[in-house]
Amino acid sequence: MAVSTAFDDIEITALAALPPEVRDSLPYGVVGLDPAGLVVVYSAAEARMAGLDRESVVGMPFFDAVAQCMNNFMVAQRFEDETELDETLPYVLTLRMRPTRVRLRLLATSTEPLNYILIER
Repeated sequence: MAVSTAFDDIEITALAALPPEVRDSLPYGVVGLDPAGLVVVYSAAEARMAGLDRESVVGMPFFDAVAQCMNNFMVAQRFEDETELDETLPYVLTLRMRPTRVRLRLLATSTEPLNYILIER
């Protein structure tokens, strides 16, 4: 049985198991954060759409240095408050760009070491 990689369907365990080259080919951005909020995964699609160099983002505190516009109760606080999370929400990105409407999918589970933010533009 094939695993769906669609934005609305992909499960966190399937996302975590994807080889980097497959994750990079997805049509939406993928950001993987460790428990401290440091960027571990920054997909090629997200780097291209955000206009940020992947090498300069990996290892940085995501909510403090990369995407301060997500450092709020709607996004960052959810990862602090909830160990199990699969939520899709409309959002407007405002940092370093004109306001851009997106859909975010927040994924977290106690069985995976990384939390994920999927960004569909």
